Amino acid sequence: MPELDIQSLYEIACDARKQSHSPYSKFAVGAALETTCGKIYQGCNVENSAYGLCICAEQVAITKAVSEGHRGFKRIMVVASPFASPCGGCRQVMGEFFQDETMIYAFSADDVSVNQAWTMAELLPERFRFPDTN
Repeated sequence: MPELDIQSLYEIACDARKQSHSPYSKFAVGAALETTCGKIYQGCNVENSAYGLCICAEQVAITKAVSEGHRGFKRIMVVASPFASPCGGCRQVMGEFFQDETMIYAFSADDVSVNQAWTMAELLPERFRFPDTN
């Protein structure tokens, strides 16, 4: 399977963002997660009037992939307006499933020149893990 370029991954995340359910914050986020075997999973944020029940786009994409048996991830693209990096909760969820070298990209939905890229190790160094699950 040919590798997607960053622009294509960005467009997939933008498409996912269109499905966002964000009536309270009006902060729509989309994500495109690529597994190590090349399959792409989309996610969008889903809000709830009980804010503690909201789920982020990154978590939706990861949960979809994991629920279908995937455990190896190459990279994730997150798109928001305005630009935002993944929240702390998402960083820990990513840390559960991503290897140190897994790439995380965050782009602005309004201006692709506003972006940032990290490895998992850079985004969340010294993340929490049970000692026997490295």
